[in-house]
Amino acid sequence: QVQLVESGGGLVQAGGSLRLSCAASGRTFSNYAKAWFRQAPGKERELVASISSNGRSTDYADSVKGRFTITRDNAKNTVYLQMNNLRPEDTAVYYCNVAKNWGQGTQVTVSS
Repeated sequence: QVQLVESGGGLVQAGGSLRLSCAASGRTFSNYAKAWFRQAPGKERELVASISSNGRSTDYADSVKGRFTITRDNAKNTVYLQMNNLRPEDTAVYYCNVAKNWGQGTQVTVSS
């Protein structure tokens, strides 16, 4: 059974940093692109960042470019999202997605 488990969320002040992790179990996803999405209250889920299977290609939403970095460790079957210079508008539940599988999400709250 495939399982994705996100961690690393929390409460942080504006300008602070958090590092999210998403560990996969049940199968290996080294040949799949991975992505982070987020969903704020009352809003649709949006793509935040994605990374190719070999990690050489990344893409970011305009709102997070220059502040967030997505990386992956295929040996650990894990994808990360380093979030710097956080803003209140980054407040959301963050989800990882791999091969149409979703994690349960981790809450990120940024206070002003």
